[in-house]
Amino acid sequence: MMAGGRAQEAAYRRILIKLSGEVLAGRQEFGIDSARVGSLASEIAEVARAGAQIGLVVGGGNFFRGVAAAAKSMDRVTADHMGMLATVINALALQDALEKTGIPARVMTAIEMHQVAEPYIRRRAIRHLEKGRIVIFAGGTSNPFFSTDTAAALRALEIHAEVVAKATRVDGVYDKDPLAHPSAVRFAEIDYSEVLARNLRVMDASAVAMCRDNRLPIVVFNLTVHGNIMRMAKGEPIGTLIH
Repeated sequence: MMAGGRAQEAAYRRILIKLSGEVLAGRQEFGIDSARVGSLASEIAEVARAGAQIGLVVGGGNFFRGVAAAAKSMDRVTADHMGMLATVINALALQDALEKTGIPARVMTAIEMHQVAEPYIRRRAIRHLEKGRIVIFAGGTSNPFFSTDTAAALRALEIHAEVVAKATRVDGVYDKDPLAHPSAVRFAEIDYSEVLARNLRVMDASAVAMCRDNRLPIVVFNLTVHGNIMRMAKGEPIGTLIH
């Protein structure tokens, strides 16, 4: 039961949602669309009120894409650190939007910046979740060469999430890119090993392998359809289940 006696409606007790940075840009080429962030925060807050404890990992593509051309000539470690900082900007925007809905949120960064956010400490993150706060994990893993997909899988395992929810612009995992191939076929369910063997690229291979090795299911669903976050949280058969 939730505080105040409200019945738990969510099928999962604890969820790690992976968002791309691009989704925060809305229809803009890059940056943050405040209306899109506000709408997204409202959907996430609704799931929190339904009883789920929520962790978020957000990418930085909406900012880093603007400097991607310049980054190609940079040292990879420097470029990756720039991308990590972009995720912190997005995390702060989400925190602000979530708290405007009345849901408390905390940003925890893998790269310490005390004036901006809390450092990531696993036990403290779990305590925040138990207190009903949404935790936004920023700064990736703090290590270059690792994507935010891998950070999402890692944080999900560390906080004992029951599922990784990968929010995308398509409604699941297909046998080929559905945006380029109209004949692409969507999988309702698929095994981790098949995702890796067929190189389906729904998530980084390291993230999929980490989930496979620890039997952590992944749900891939379309974030652009309003209400899909709640449908996913209730365990409705949307998108693709990787297990």
